[in-house]
Amino acid sequence: MSATTLTAPTTLTGSFTPAAFAAHLASLPPSLPTWWLDRKRAAYARFAALPLPSRTDEMWRFSNIGTLTLEGFTLPGAATTVPHAPIGIPKAAKLVFANGRLFSRQVLSPELAARGVIVDTLQNALVKHEALVREHLLAQPPKLGSPKFGALHEAFLADGAFISVPRDVQLDLPIGIFSYALGATAAVFPHTLVIAGENARVSVVEYFGSDSDDSAQFAAGANDLYAGHGSQISYIGKQDWSHRALSFQSNSTVVRRDARVQSLNLHLGARQARHESLSQLAAPGAFSEMLALTVAEAGQEFDQRTLQIHQAPNTKSDLLYKNALRGTAKTIFSGLIVVDPDAQKTDAYQSNRNLMLSDDAEACSLPGLEIQANDVRCTHGATSSRIDPEQEFYLQSRGIAKEQADELLTFGFFEEVLNRLANDDLHEALRTLIQTKFKK
Repeated sequence: MSATTLTAPTTLTGSFTPAAFAAHLASLPPSLPTWWLDRKRAAYARFAALPLPSRTDEMWRFSNIGTLTLEGFTLPGAATTVPHAPIGIPKAAKLVFANGRLFSRQVLSPELAARGVIVDTLQNALVKHEALVREHLLAQPPKLGSPKFGALHEAFLADGAFISVPRDVQLDLPIGIFSYALGATAAVFPHTLVIAGENARVSVVEYFGSDSDDSAQFAAGANDLYAGHGSQISYIGKQDWSHRALSFQSNSTVVRRDARVQSLNLHLGARQARHESLSQLAAPGAFSEMLALTVAEAGQEFDQRTLQIHQAPNTKSDLLYKNALRGTAKTIFSGLIVVDPDAQKTDAYQSNRNLMLSDDAEACSLPGLEIQANDVRCTHGATSSRIDPEQEFYLQSRGIAKEQADELLTFGFFEEVLNRLANDDLHEALRTLIQTKFKK
């Protein structure tokens, strides 16, 4: 199907018209494989045909549908400068993307490159490692309510990060990925693909940021994490888009036999951000730890949807999402644990906890279970509470102002999650980013 022949009502495509898609295809390198371009055309056709979410969609329950828009955004040009990268820790390698294009990079050491570690762009990987990318890139279809935005991401995905760590190779330092949206109406589509071979170990730190805190930008991002047998992946995502941005992020994780994946997502920016996280435990001994911290303020809305799928026996998942809400902020958590009939001896945990720092904030929680096996241990729950007035009074009685007291108590609330990080430098970097939110 030719991209130029696609038609759809502007209410369904907004700024992402057939003409914009045709221009996007024309901007791609001619070396990209045909199958990938065909996938992008098919994705655009799905995007143009699918409706926007409605109030009757159960997977959008509690979400503010009226503020979703695809109008007013542009595909930005190349950047000449990027903001200062705010993760001051040693890294094994680094890729910096600005407006969907590679801006700069810190290459791997010759020793790691000689052992087969790859840190490259998706555009290069599609040519040099075609079979590997084809197997794992966007392999899991959207299952949490955003097929339209997932199709939009696939259609307009220009470039991203590709990380592959071969069998028995273990990296001591994390790999840094930075994605920036630059410009008042910029639309970006970041993507990171991580593949860990058997008994490999890798940590990835990803940062999403804007050049201005008052730019009405658009971001539709995704990542794919694949943990081979016995491997370990640690992924930390830090979202700090402009406070006027509309953000959609989809994370997909596949965990194989005796592998372990720990993901922690820190949510700070955007006026409205939807984050969907799927963890698929596909072989015995697989373990997935899903963590998130959110600082919501003013009129921000953070919509978090999760799915833990246990497909094999003797698997474990542990989800802990914590939100701190200030002003008129709103958070939504909807999580589901699914245990397949063959997944006996499953051990699954799911908890959403909300700290209400304002009388006007709103937290909605919908934890759930779908169990089809009879020998499992699954627990789920949600809590919403205010700061303990006795703790606040204790700090204030020692000369600490109320704002600083609330900040200290919020960090105490977050420490349960932060302490699960094995890397002390990352722990401190996250604390620093959270503190910048409280200082605004």
